[in-house]
Amino acid sequence: MKAVFLDSDGLDDLVLDGLKKECSTLAIFPTTSPNEVAGRLEGVELIILNKVKISRDHLLAAPSVRLIAVVATGTDVVDLQAAAELGVTVCNCQAYGTDSVVQHVFSLILALHTNLLSYHRAVQEGRWQQASQFCFMGFPIIELKGKSLGIVGYGTLGRGVARVAEAFGMKIVVARRPGGPPDDRPTLTEMLPEVDVLTLHCPLTGETRNLIDAAAISLMKPTAFLINAARGGIVDETALADALRAGKIAGAAVDVLSVEPPRQGNPLLAADLPNLIVTPHIAWASREARQRIIDQTTENIRAFKAGAPVRVVNAAR
Repeated sequence: MKAVFLDSDGLDDLVLDGLKKECSTLAIFPTTSPNEVAGRLEGVELIILNKVKISRDHLLAAPSVRLIAVVATGTDVVDLQAAAELGVTVCNCQAYGTDSVVQHVFSLILALHTNLLSYHRAVQEGRWQQASQFCFMGFPIIELKGKSLGIVGYGTLGRGVARVAEAFGMKIVVARRPGGPPDDRPTLTEMLPEVDVLTLHCPLTGETRNLIDAAAISLMKPTAFLINAARGGIVDETALADALRAGKIAGAAVDVLSVEPPRQGNPLLAADLPNLIVTPHIAWASREARQRIIDQTTENIRAFKAGAPVRVVNAAR
């Protein structure tokens, strides 16, 4: 198959041999701007992409395209209905980053409970060197054992985090799915006053946008921590910033913001926020996880060529 990889940036340091073997030719571009898309689709049968948007007009102008392989789980960048109507199969990657995300979430949880960054800064500032005894204990250290971990979103990621939490001796509380039918799990409102750590693993939907707002934060313990490695829009960022300044919660760590990259700033990037860790949407990005993306994409292409496509997200006619 003649193929084009429209935006390999972030994945081009990986082993691409298997991917290349499935293509008769493969043109690889680190990035593709919107006005470059049409020209790069001429004569190709396979489009490999991450965040480049493919519209109905693009597909109408590129009748040779038979398969779109998205090197991510989210497929909102592709007009799936148009692809189905035009007989173009769309495949994605799934569950490739679970271990990486779980590891990152617990890196954040541990860093907050150990005050790791504060101690690191204290050493850099020479405070340990001036201590009157062998250690410098300037910040509280909290054990995880016996603490309650509240989870919103109990799919693959939520369950993965729960397994690690149990190994630390934490108690697991799972909230009822936002917008879902009643079940025996507590609602978010019922759960929030109980938990010592709240971690989010739900998608961003109409029901979850600004799910953690000022009212929700007001229900949390002042000693509680918030972790968001899901989507930025789930947390009201201004409300969280205000709560941190006012000491309404003990701290927070986020790997996602509502707009990424935050070129116009963000309330959570303010320099005066206490006990906040912000990482640049890299929870998913271990080398192993990124290689799984390439390997799954290779599998998707091979299966399509064999007439038995896998990880299909649309019904091509």
